[in-house]
Amino acid sequence: MVTESQTPPSSSPSSLSMTLSSTNALSFLSKGWKEVRDSADADLQLMRHRANSVKNLASTFDREIENWNETGIMKKLQPKITEFRRVYSAPEISRKVRERWGPAKAKLGMDLSAIKKAIVSEMEVGDESESERSRVGRRWSNRDRVRFTEFCGEGEREGSFGEWEPIRCLMSRFKEFEKRRSLEMLSGFKNSEFVEKLKSSFKSIYKETDEAKDVPPLDVPELLACLVRQSEPFLDQIGVRKDMCDRIVENLCKCKSQHLWRLPSAQASDLIENDNHVDDLDMRIASVLQSTGHHYDGGFWTDFLKPGTETSESKRHVAIVTTASLPWMTGTAVNPLFRAAYLAKTAKQSVTLLVPWLCESDQELVYPNNLTFSSPEEQESYIRNWLEERVGFKADFKISFYPGKFSKERRSIFPAGDTSQFIPSKDADIAILEEPEHLNWYHHGKRWTDKFNHVVGIVHTNYLEYIKREKHGAIQAFFVNHVNNWVTRAYCDKVLRLSGATQDLPKSVVCNVHGVNPKFLSIGEKIAEERSRGEQAFSKGAYFLGKMVWAKGYRELIDLMAKHKSDLGSFDLDVYGNGEDAVEVQRAAQKLDLNLNFLKGRDHADEALHKYKVFINPSISDVLCTATAEALAMGKLVVCADHPSNEFFRNFPNCLTYKTSDDFVNKVKEAMSKEPLPLTPEQMYNLSWEAATQRFMEFSDVDKILNDGEGRRRMRKSRSVPSFNEVIDGGLAFTHYVLTGNDFLRLCSGATPRTKDYDKQHCKDLNLVSPQVHKPIYGW
Repeated sequence: MVTESQTPPSSSPSSLSMTLSSTNALSFLSKGWKEVRDSADADLQLMRHRANSVKNLASTFDREIENWNETGIMKKLQPKITEFRRVYSAPEISRKVRERWGPAKAKLGMDLSAIKKAIVSEMEVGDESESERSRVGRRWSNRDRVRFTEFCGEGEREGSFGEWEPIRCLMSRFKEFEKRRSLEMLSGFKNSEFVEKLKSSFKSIYKETDEAKDVPPLDVPELLACLVRQSEPFLDQIGVRKDMCDRIVENLCKCKSQHLWRLPSAQASDLIENDNHVDDLDMRIASVLQSTGHHYDGGFWTDFLKPGTETSESKRHVAIVTTASLPWMTGTAVNPLFRAAYLAKTAKQSVTLLVPWLCESDQELVYPNNLTFSSPEEQESYIRNWLEERVGFKADFKISFYPGKFSKERRSIFPAGDTSQFIPSKDADIAILEEPEHLNWYHHGKRWTDKFNHVVGIVHTNYLEYIKREKHGAIQAFFVNHVNNWVTRAYCDKVLRLSGATQDLPKSVVCNVHGVNPKFLSIGEKIAEERSRGEQAFSKGAYFLGKMVWAKGYRELIDLMAKHKSDLGSFDLDVYGNGEDAVEVQRAAQKLDLNLNFLKGRDHADEALHKYKVFINPSISDVLCTATAEALAMGKLVVCADHPSNEFFRNFPNCLTYKTSDDFVNKVKEAMSKEPLPLTPEQMYNLSWEAATQRFMEFSDVDKILNDGEGRRRMRKSRSVPSFNEVIDGGLAFTHYVLTGNDFLRLCSGATPRTKDYDKQHCKDLNLVSPQVHKPIYGW
C-alpha cells in the first residue's frame, strides 16, 4: 500500500499543482526577502555615507575652530559652550526624553517570527538549486536569530527591535553627534559673508606691506636727534637756546648721513641733493611711521573740530586783535589799522579789526585833548575818517570792540575778560595778535589756537628793555622773559618780530611787516619834485619827535648832548612830544643847559615838519621806530644808533648809523653838511604798506593757507605721531588758564584789578551779557 507521502510528485496532478503553488509562494517570499535585504544594505550604506559626511564636516569645522582660536574668539565662546553642554547632557533631560519616547519606541517593534518559520521550512525542500539558496537563507536566518536572541531574550521582548545592527550603528552615530552638537551649531557660519569679512579683517591687521620691509627702524642717532627736537621747549626753559639745539640735531644727522639712510630711491636722491638735515630727519621719521601704518589724530589738548571751520562764505576770514585804538597815537593803534585796511584791499579775505573799548573815565586818561566817545559807533566813525584821509581809499573791513581797562602804573590797556569770545565762531579762521605777550599775560579764556585755524603774533614792543629801567628791573625782566615765552608758545602758531631788538620768542622769525602811511610817501615825492626844479626843499636843520617818556630815547638824547656839548658847538635840536615825563625831561635839559628846544607834540605829517632836513633818533628801546621810517619816506636824512631795531633802515643811503658817542657827533655833522638822495621806486615800495603786507603774508604762512587748494580746513589733519611740542603747548595753556583764574595770583603778578571779567559799565556800553551769565570755559 502506497501512502500519499510515498507517492512521487509527478505521479498525481493535484500533488503537482500543490507543489508548484508552494514553490511559487516560497520563491515570492525569497525574492521579497532578498529585496528587503538589499534595501537594508543600501540604507546602511547611505547611513554610513552620511555619518562619514558628518564626521568630515566636524573635522573641517574643528580646523576652522582652531584657526579662530588663534584670533582669541573661541576663548570667549568656550565658557558658554561648556555651560551649554553641561545643561544639555544633564541626567534629568535624558530621563525625560526616554519617558516621552519610550512607549512609542515599543510600538515600533516588528514580529518577524512567522516570516522566519516560513523561510526555514521552505529552505528544507525544493530542488538542489533551491537547496543552496536555502542554505544561504538559513545562515542569514541563523545569524539574525542570534542577533534577535541576544537583544530580545524571552517573552514579550521577542518582537522589539533590540540591538539590530543598523539601529545600533544609528544610535552610536547619534551619540557621537550629540557629543559634537554644540560645535555643529556654528557650522552654518562657515561659509557666511560675516565670517569671511571677519577673517579678512584679522589678516589685514597682521599684513605687512613691501614698503614696511624696505624701511629700517630708527637707530640711536636718529632717536636722539628726534628727542632733542621734541625737547626744545623744556631745554629753552633751562637756558639751552634753540640754535644750540639745532646744532646738536645737525651733528647727529651728519653722523647718521655717513651711513646713508636706506629709504626709497626717490627719497634717497633727495637726501643726497639736499643738505637740510632737519627736513631729512622729518622725512626719515615720516617714512618709518608710514611703514608701520600708525596714525594719530589731533593733539592731547586739541579740539578736533573747530567751531569756526564751517561757513557758507567762500572767502577766508582774518581777525586782527590789538591793544590800543585811535585817537591814542601809538604804534599798536596805528599799525594794526593800516594792516587791516591793506589786507581788506586785496579782497581775498574778509577782515575784522578788534580794538579795546574804554569806559569814559579811562578815555579821559588815555586819549589826547580830552577827546571822549559816548558809544562804540562814534569811535568807529572817528577811526574810519582818520584812516580814509591817509590811505586815500575806503577800506572795507569790520571794526569790533572788546572791553579794556587802562593801567596807570603800566601805562597800557589790558583786556577785561575773554577777548577771543568777541570773534564769532563762524569767523574764527585766522587770528593776528598784535603784541601777543601783552594780550595774553592775564588772558583767562579759550585758547586762541583751539578756536582759530592759524594764529600769528606780531611783537611790537621790547618790554624787557622798559622793565630793566624800573626799580628791581633785572629781577622783573627775568620773570617777564619766561612769561613771554610761556604765553606766546601756548597761544601762537607763528610769531613775527619786527626786529632783532625784541626778545627771542618761540616759533618766531624776524621780519619788518610794517609800512608807512601813504601820506609820507606823497610828501617825499613832492619834496623830490621841488628839488628837481632847483627849489630849496629843506630850510630847517634837525629835529626829534616822540612820546616824551624817558624810555623813548630821551635818556640817550640828553646823555649824548651833554657829553658832546662842546663838540657839537652851536648845533640846535628841536624836540616835539608830549608825555608823562615831559616836565622831568625839560628840567634835566635846562639844568645841563643843552641846546634843545621843546615844542608841543605834532603829527609827523604836519607841514611844520616838512622843511626839516635831518631826523635824529638815539633811542635803543624801540623795536622798529615808525618815526624813522616816516622820515626816510619824506626824503630826509636820519641819524640813528647802530642797533638791531634799525637794521631794516641800514639799506637806505639816507640812513646814517653810529656805534659810539664820538661817532654820533661825526654822523650829525655829516648829515648837516650834505643833502639827502632822492628815493628810488624800489626803496619807496619797500617802505610802503603794500610791501609790508606782502612780507607779512609770506613770513606768517598766511599766504600758504589762503592759497591752499583744498579750501577751508574742516578738521585737524591726521598725523603719524602725537607732537611732543603740541602736548607741551597745551599743558602750558591749561596751566596758564588755571593760574589766571585765581584773583589773588592775578593781583600779585601785577594785573589790573577786576580784569578777569568785564564790568557792568562795559555791559552797558557794548550791550553785553552779564559776566555772571557768560563765563568763559577752557577748551569750549
